[in-house]
Amino acid sequence: MKRYLILENGQIFTGTAFGAQTANIGELVFTTGMCGYIETLTDPSYYGQIVMQTFPLIGNYGIIPEDFEGKCCVKGYVVREHCETPSNFRSQGTLDEFLKENNIPGIYGVDTRYITKIIRESGVMNAMICDSIPPSLDDIKGFRITDAVKSVSTDQVVEISPEKKNLHVALIDYGAKKHIAEELAKRGCSVDVLPYNVSAQEILDGGYDGVMLSNGPGDPAENTYQIEQISKIFGKLPIFGICLGHQLLALSQGAKTIKLKYGHRGVNQPVKEIFGTHTYITSQNHGYAVETSSIKKGAVSFVNANDQTCEGIDYTDDKAFSVQFHPEANSGPLDTMFLFDRFCDYMRGE
Repeated sequence: MKRYLILENGQIFTGTAFGAQTANIGELVFTTGMCGYIETLTDPSYYGQIVMQTFPLIGNYGIIPEDFEGKCCVKGYVVREHCETPSNFRSQGTLDEFLKENNIPGIYGVDTRYITKIIRESGVMNAMICDSIPPSLDDIKGFRITDAVKSVSTDQVVEISPEKKNLHVALIDYGAKKHIAEELAKRGCSVDVLPYNVSAQEILDGGYDGVMLSNGPGDPAENTYQIEQISKIFGKLPIFGICLGHQLLALSQGAKTIKLKYGHRGVNQPVKEIFGTHTYITSQNHGYAVETSSIKKGAVSFVNANDQTCEGIDYTDDKAFSVQFHPEANSGPLDTMFLFDRFCDYMRGE
């Protein structure tokens, strides 16, 4: 069945339908990972976005629920070729079935390489996946992602407790990936996953050893309440921020964020240490960044080797630090797992 991908600039790409028989509008972004499509589809940070894979063949190892990072929040899925007959002993279904179950429209058979070049040159733009061409582009151009964090956060406290526990962590869920809590649990941390609108006083009264600020979707500057609460916690408990959490922590200390032209999405983003000699390969998924020139407190600890944008900030005197990339890296490289150990050292007072 014929299906269309329509960009807000008026360009139309004709492909073949798979997934749900529905039409959706979203912000079209691309991700460069050769693997990890399951984690991509279930990463809440993609809320409101149509995701396009640059790797040409997707779906070859099927769908594996154990690898889900959260709820599927994408608005659409674009691939060059999707595999209808996956081969993997862990597979419990096909990509097509997964998209249908989650009411997500997909399109394949389009030139994803060419469309990626358009986004790289023109910047991220809205798009629509549909089975018939609309008479106007007004709905596509008018689309905006709203209430992103509210839409993906938990609405109740979720407790994760390992057998051997020695630390108690408050993980504020702005759209947290499952493996963040799992990495903390591996290190003996009892984790309380808290709603996005938890107050600073609730955390300070909760007997926690540290606070984890999770990843999440949307424009970080819109989360004014969350930024205010973080500022009240800052300096009183050790803090570790990842992705959106990194941006919110910086905003709470007077910095500003900017929207990147096409963002960093994939498992192959190089990040350089400022206070060392290492360059790490990292997993990333974000469309905003902390503006380096606006940083008033803390020191930049990592920069992106491609475009020199801020990838991390250390607030050493206040036992807080944050990174733009994903050290839990599912799927992706494990180069920066040591950051979880650093957070645990802070909580132990080391």
